[in-house]
Amino acid sequence: MSRSDTNKTKRWKWYVYILECRNDTYYTGLTWDPNIRLEQHQSQFGSKYTSRYGVKKLVYLEEYDNLETARIREKQIKDWNRNKKEKLIKGEWGKEW
Repeated sequence: MSRSDTNKTKRWKWYVYILECRNDTYYTGLTWDPNIRLEQHQSQFGSKYTSRYGVKKLVYLEEYDNLETARIREKQIKDWNRNKKEKLIKGEWGKEW
């Protein structure tokens, strides 16, 4: 298989994640590489919000094959209140929405 064939068959994965911040709030985001993105947030280059409030840890992660589906899910979670986010993080309800 040639290099161009490999690139055509490679499928991107997208991740919706929730970080717990040092001020006990949650930050929800979207990325293609959770490890790199977490490092960016921890080094204060991830977002204005996490630069200001700091990051304790990654508390939740969902994987998607489709970017648009991941974007919709990210927006949905961002619109939730703290209680709903905590239920999701604790596994009290799943990915089905």
